[in-house]
Amino acid sequence: MFTSSSIIDNLNQSEGLEYKKLCRLLKIIKKSDKDKLDIALTALEKLEIINKNDDGEYTCINDSNHLVAKIRCSSKGYCFAVRGKDKEDIYIKENLLNYAWNGDKVLVRIIKEGFRRRSPEGIVDCILERSNQILLSKVEIINNDVYAIPIDDRILSKIKLPRENKKYTFKSENKNIVKVEIDRFPIGQEEGLGHVIQELKLNNTEEYDKDFVLSKSNIDKSYNLNHIESKKIEKRERIDLTNKNSYLFKSWNSNNSPILPLIQIEQAKNKSTKLWIHTNNIAEIVDLNSKKSLEFLSNGLESLPLLNDWQNYLSKPIINESEFKLGEKNEAISLCLHLNGDNEITNWSFHLTLVKCSMVVGSDHTEALLSRKSKTRITSRVLKPIKKYIDDLDKILEISSSLRQKHLLEGKVEIPAPLNNLELLEEFFIHNPAEYSKGYFESLNKEDCQTYLSPILHEANIIWFKHSNQYGIKSAGYISNGIDCVNANEAIKYSEFIDNDIELNEEGNLSLSQVIKLCGNDNKKRILHKLLINEFKDNEIRLISKNPDNDQSEKIIISPWTIPGFDLTNLINQYCIFNMIINGKKSKKINSKVINISESNSLDLVNWDIFNSSISKNLDILFNKFLIDKLNEYKYKVNQYKSNMINIKKVRKAEKLLGNIYSGFILSVQTYGFFVEISELNVEGLVHVSTLNNDWYEYRSRQNLLIGRKSKKSYKVGDAIEVKIIKVDILKYQIDLELA
Repeated sequence: MFTSSSIIDNLNQSEGLEYKKLCRLLKIIKKSDKDKLDIALTALEKLEIINKNDDGEYTCINDSNHLVAKIRCSSKGYCFAVRGKDKEDIYIKENLLNYAWNGDKVLVRIIKEGFRRRSPEGIVDCILERSNQILLSKVEIINNDVYAIPIDDRILSKIKLPRENKKYTFKSENKNIVKVEIDRFPIGQEEGLGHVIQELKLNNTEEYDKDFVLSKSNIDKSYNLNHIESKKIEKRERIDLTNKNSYLFKSWNSNNSPILPLIQIEQAKNKSTKLWIHTNNIAEIVDLNSKKSLEFLSNGLESLPLLNDWQNYLSKPIINESEFKLGEKNEAISLCLHLNGDNEITNWSFHLTLVKCSMVVGSDHTEALLSRKSKTRITSRVLKPIKKYIDDLDKILEISSSLRQKHLLEGKVEIPAPLNNLELLEEFFIHNPAEYSKGYFESLNKEDCQTYLSPILHEANIIWFKHSNQYGIKSAGYISNGIDCVNANEAIKYSEFIDNDIELNEEGNLSLSQVIKLCGNDNKKRILHKLLINEFKDNEIRLISKNPDNDQSEKIIISPWTIPGFDLTNLINQYCIFNMIINGKKSKKINSKVINISESNSLDLVNWDIFNSSISKNLDILFNKFLIDKLNEYKYKVNQYKSNMINIKKVRKAEKLLGNIYSGFILSVQTYGFFVEISELNVEGLVHVSTLNNDWYEYRSRQNLLIGRKSKKSYKVGDAIEVKIIKVDILKYQIDLELA
């Protein structure tokens, strides 16, 4: 189904489109869909967003007063049009939303300029794309009519339902939430219409938790992955490395988890090393030139963990064809790193290879390898069966640790992964070496072998940025938003967790690594890590192209490609590498010398476009702002889903422990109360200020504490207190506490 956004995106990629060609691009065949397109085109013309010229071609008006933005609403009713990084948000009054909902992509017109600290004000003129097609709602009867009332209080509309949906009327004892499919969004004086497609009874049962959280995060899992087209791998010249040992580091245990690369090591007598990263050759298998494939890939752009398996963004036939199986030969797309005796990378090259997995390295192996006291004696029952591989594995772990130290010296910060004591959530807490949206590293952990895969893949992803950027090839990647210091005000907030005197630098800052080192108590350190994580903003996927006016020399930029089985970002970057290897121009015709453009020592020799116009055009379809926006939007949903799934399972745990008393630490203080972590359960809950009935408490923002007016009793971050679990709210993932 087309949207206003897809119309504009197609017009933006052309100097002009006739009506018939626009219909073909939007895959519109039915007369009813053409009628809807006619209405949309007429409306966009009247809003002066598009124009129809004398030749009957539609074009976008570049000097339009409209700005593209996403609507973000708060539960208190404040709404803003968010335009992205470094751009000011636009305040939208409720009566000027024109039924736009939280998350919708819209065109906004500024009607009042901002001044001093006030944001500019605007009006929504056009809803380009709806964020929600399915709403989680309570069914209520209002004036004898049946309505769906969204449980998300940021959505400010109710949806009228058929009379037969009356049977789903909300009963608090059942907590029977329904999934409502929208048949017509509200417009003008017309109410929105919809119908119930599923009832979720959440009271005292966890059966529907997964569906509830997926729907609340607006993630669809009903699309058919088998529509993604694959192609037969052509016979090409490949380096045969099947006689070399290659290792698959894997901690994930669930079905359909993302397929991971192989690591291979070749050690020389002069202490230099060749380190190979062999990635699954999905870019050879998936037909990314097919619009049909791209259409279905855009429904689910990333793999995500469920409770007992994974929802993979690729089909099972593609996974089966590309994954590395123990003892079997596989085609791969590989990077060879040359390292000196100090484990510093000196050169690199990209290749098509043929490889064979010799061993699946599990977390039991890394724990045994890194815990043994002597490298000369192998006594562990875990290590004896793999004795012939131990030298290789030791070297790989050594290189991984060296690369991590290098990254930390470059300013990155390392924070341990949070603890988990719920078996159901195990897959959510295993380190994901393909995750780069965080602004910090998770610590290397011998009990999770995938953490040792991360530094190697991180370096490989940095290398593709360097390689592609030098050739002027577009890539999709992340520009690190990591922070190295917290200011004096923030340092005061953390002072309760720090055992030593704080020494700030001349700017009144304290490095994050110093803050962490100054905390000695394990419980306090764990809570401090949680607080520090909140200081980092998520990294967004960017469209990265060589721009001489944009100095990025001081920034850490990566273009991930090493785990194409995880998300489309990795896959399109790998597709670019694959095209470089097989279709890249090796030299100019006038130059008799053949230059290997896949090697690092060619970077300064190439001064021509390595892709012809046909391949460049195909790549431009993948590397465009429209797809990058979709990737970021989907990643935001997935991160919300993972956080909410963890929260609902913690609330379920607390639900069984109502009335129990536990010790905890205050995590944060707000005007309305303070949040407490119960260390024993690893859950957080709120002590509301209204339950502190022995005094009147006021919030002091500078000291970040609540203080009683009469008693002068204070509650601040880091205080150890005892609390009782008094209430849980499954719908809001909320645990209510009171002082014991």
